[in-house]
Amino acid sequence: MSKQERLSVVNCAAYDAKAGRRDISVDDISEVLAKPEGFVWLGLHEPDETLLTALREEFGLHELAIEDAHHAHQRPKIEQYGDSLFLAVHTVQRVNARVVFGETHVFLGKRFLVTVRHGASLSYAAPRARCEREPERLMMGPSYALYAVLDFIVDNYLPIVGEFQQALDDLERDIFDESFKRETIRRLYDLKGDLARLRLAVAPMQDILSQLVRLHPELIHDQSRLYFRDVFDHAVRVNEATDTLREMVGAALSVNLSLVTVAQGEVVKRLAGWAALLAAPTLLTSWYGMNFRGMPELSADFGYPILVGVTGLVCFSLFIVLKRAKWL
Repeated sequence: MSKQERLSVVNCAAYDAKAGRRDISVDDISEVLAKPEGFVWLGLHEPDETLLTALREEFGLHELAIEDAHHAHQRPKIEQYGDSLFLAVHTVQRVNARVVFGETHVFLGKRFLVTVRHGASLSYAAPRARCEREPERLMMGPSYALYAVLDFIVDNYLPIVGEFQQALDDLERDIFDESFKRETIRRLYDLKGDLARLRLAVAPMQDILSQLVRLHPELIHDQSRLYFRDVFDHAVRVNEATDTLREMVGAALSVNLSLVTVAQGEVVKRLAGWAALLAAPTLLTSWYGMNFRGMPELSADFGYPILVGVTGLVCFSLFIVLKRAKWL
């Protein structure tokens, strides 16, 4: 096995009722499968094509499933190839204050479980340890190990949804702030995109889990179906919460646009009010540009002060009227 292959193999162990867990190498897999009892749980991280080809021969996997596992960028799905299942699910986690997505591909057989992680995906050491603490349930075979992995993936969706909810609450406070912030619109748009990607990951998971609950009796232990049903309920809850948040983000964008429009209308009203207020003295004083005799104040002793007073009275009256109309 090359150095790259050794790095790709995160964990490889054999489980049986008598010996419990036993760490093995990839080369020992065929020897374990030749025995009548036990199963192999192999965990990989971004393996190369050579290692996947070797696993194809060890487990008898279909070439199309191997191709999907190598290239990644698959939609969430479940497919049956002969006496084994191939699952592609999306994972999500927060990295450096950003939500990033990855993939996990799973091969399930009667006596083996192979997980292949790509991109942003947490190690499955936690669900493996959980299964090893419950040896009586682990004796259900690889289907229970698959449950532990899928339950771990779905449970990791929940804190991300909670973070999205908190981010939306913070943005709503910015939306109703008096000042318009362009950054608020950008953050709302980014949040809407993240929620759309999360929904694309969660919604197909319901179909995958539904099949594991109802179908494939030759691969899924009857007692493990109850556990898959519990994961299905969690996936439904995450999907509903995601849909609700997407609707709320859409409403927040609409409300923000409406508030900006209203604010612009208020500005236009104030400008129109001040323009009307300035129009009165402009009209009165424009008479002085006319070149003719007989102007009222030219012959009167107090004509000019009276005109100034009338102009001020007109401006003051307009100010009161516009103020009451909330145009100023």
